[in-house]
Amino acid sequence: MQATRERILSILKEQGQVTVSDLSDALGLTAVTVRHHLDIMRGEGLVAAPVAERCKSPGRPKHVYTLSEQASGFFPKRYKELVAQILDEMRARISADEIDQMMQRLGERLADHAVLPAGMDFDRRVAVAIEFLDKLGYMPSWERSDDGSYLIYIANCPYEQISRQDDVVCKMDMALLTRLLGAPPRRISSASQGDHLCTYVVNPPDA
Repeated sequence: MQATRERILSILKEQGQVTVSDLSDALGLTAVTVRHHLDIMRGEGLVAAPVAERCKSPGRPKHVYTLSEQASGFFPKRYKELVAQILDEMRARISADEIDQMMQRLGERLADHAVLPAGMDFDRRVAVAIEFLDKLGYMPSWERSDDGSYLIYIANCPYEQISRQDDVVCKMDMALLTRLLGAPPRRISSASQGDHLCTYVVNPPDA
């Protein structure tokens, strides 16, 4: 990102809300230039639409700018370290079987948010499962093999950084897919093991 816009992001993060005048003073730029950068950042979804705020003294209201929710991704996060510490603490307190059962329950609870109409054929069930996984950020796709089985590809594991250190979170994905598909899949490639994709093969329940 252009350096000036990175600086604007930092100022908004630190101060919460600013005016064009505030940014102009902080950056040593004209108001016209600042507005140009803000317009670009609004177009990128990083800055929310300005809100008019009346001044205490007579005069025109000032427009206040804030970050959008999307902008949060530009700032350092330590989710990976937190989850790793939580898993370490869990292992120190409960058995491996209990952790596996917990991950299975988490996957099943996540799948329960999907809408799976009754009476669907398996093709439709796979399609609905793929739509749900896509909303969760898995970047999934699928195809049917000549032998009647289904191949499901996961291009983006939302927990990849954790799974490369501890594949216990993969058990959650397995439970999620089993509940969504109504049949247990078999994983034949894994991003956590260095493969490009996670690939699952599953047979229809009545096969």
